[in-house]
Amino acid sequence: MFKRSPLPGTTGFTGFKRLLSVLLAVLLGTTVLVACGSEDSSDTSTTAKSAADATGFPRTLKTVMGDVKIPSKPKRVVVLDTGELDDVTLLGIDPVGAVAPHFKTEGGFPTYLKGELSGTADVGPLLEPNLEKIASLKPDLILSSKVRHEAVYDKLSAIAPTVFTETTGGVWKQNLKVHAQALGLEKEAAAKLKEYETRAKALGEAIRKKDGGTMPTASVVRFIAGPSRLYQSNSYSGVVLNDIGLKRPASQVSNDPTLTMKDVSPEEIDRANADLIFVTTADTPDKTQEKQVTSNPVWKSLPAVKDGKVFTVPDETWMSGIGVQAAEQMLADVAKATGVALPRQ
Repeated sequence: MFKRSPLPGTTGFTGFKRLLSVLLAVLLGTTVLVACGSEDSSDTSTTAKSAADATGFPRTLKTVMGDVKIPSKPKRVVVLDTGELDDVTLLGIDPVGAVAPHFKTEGGFPTYLKGELSGTADVGPLLEPNLEKIASLKPDLILSSKVRHEAVYDKLSAIAPTVFTETTGGVWKQNLKVHAQALGLEKEAAAKLKEYETRAKALGEAIRKKDGGTMPTASVVRFIAGPSRLYQSNSYSGVVLNDIGLKRPASQVSNDPTLTMKDVSPEEIDRANADLIFVTTADTPDKTQEKQVTSNPVWKSLPAVKDGKVFTVPDETWMSGIGVQAAEQMLADVAKATGVALPRQ
C-alpha cells in the first residue's frame, strides 16, 4: 500500500524544536546552578564576615612602635608591667605571664590582686624580662611600654604581637584604652573606668560636705632608696587625688609630663605641708631616709604631723598599681583618712 510521506521539512522542524527545548533546559539548569553556587558563596562570605565582625578581629593597632596586627582575639596574654597587669585582670583576663613590681619588698605579685593570678607565671624581673620563658608560654599578645622595654621590642614582637604604649604613670587612663583595644574589650574598659570616676567624684563630694564646702589639701610622700620623693599632680596617684577633687600644695603641682616627682632632703620636707599627708615606703626602711625625715624637727613641726593626719598607705597601690583596681584601693584609703563612708559601686 502506498504510504503518504510527511510534508517536506516536517521531521526536521520537529527535531529542531526538540533540540531547542533541550538546549533551553540545559541553559536554564546551568543558570540555576550558577545562581545557587553564587548564593552559597555569598552566604559563606557573609558568614565569615559576620564572624569577624562579632569578634572585631583581625585588627591592626597604630602604636608608638608602629602598626601591630592582631590576628584573633587574644587568649594567652603576657604583661610586662604593673599597669598592664591591673588592666588585664580588671577586664577578666588571667595572664599566662607577668612581672612582679620591682619595688615590692616582699616579692611576688601584688597582694591586692590576690586570687586573680592563679595561673600566671612570673616572667620577671621587670627591667630584664625572661624572653625564653615568655616564648615558652606561647602568648598571642604581649603588653608593655616603650619606656620600659624598647630595647627588647623586636625580640618580643618576634614571639607574639606586641603592643606598647609610650610610657606609664599619669597616662594610665589612656593606656587602659590601648590595652582594651588590643584585647577587643573597649566597651568593658570604658564601663569600668566610668564606674571608678563616678565613685571618685562621689567620694570628693562627701569629703567636701563633711568639711563644710571646702576641700582639704593632700601631699604624697614616698620613701625610697636615696632622696625621699614628693609625687606630683600628674603622677598616677596624683591623677586619682585629682579625680576625688583633693587640692594639692603648690610644691606638688606639675603640668610637665616629664616631671611627675620631686626629690627632697629631710631639711626640705616642709614642702610636703598639707592638711593630709599620705606616705608610702618602697624599700626596707634602712635603705631609705624615712628615719632621718620623721625624726627631723622640720617634719615634726608640720600641722598634719601634729594633728595625726599622716597616713601610711600601701606602695603597691599608690605607686605601682597604675590602674583602676589600684585606684579603687586608694579611694578606700582616702575615705578612711577623711572619716567619710566610701560610696558604693
